[in-house]
Amino acid sequence: MHIYKEIVVLFPQEEKFGLVSQIKRAAYSIPLNIVEGCGRSSDKDFAHFLDMAFGSVHEVEYCALLSRDLNYITDEQYNHLFRKINDVKAMLINLIKTIRK
Repeated sequence: MHIYKEIVVLFPQEEKFGLVSQIKRAAYSIPLNIVEGCGRSSDKDFAHFLDMAFGSVHEVEYCALLSRDLNYITDEQYNHLFRKINDVKAMLINLIKTIRK
């Protein structure tokens, strides 16, 4: 929700179908992969979808870095987002480890 409500609203209009679209897709891909994995019949399948969610987190992370480098967001906004991204990464890593035990 942070991406939708606090980040992409700061981007210029010409990025609507570029970086805005990409970061939004990556952001909603994270929970969608988790949910899809929950619906699978094995822990192995679930872990696979968690891995895909983890890849989407990395995609959001790069989009955030690019957004900062393009001066669409400030260093402070980037740092706040980076902390949130790292929190999500830590939760996913712990969940993946638990599922794979």
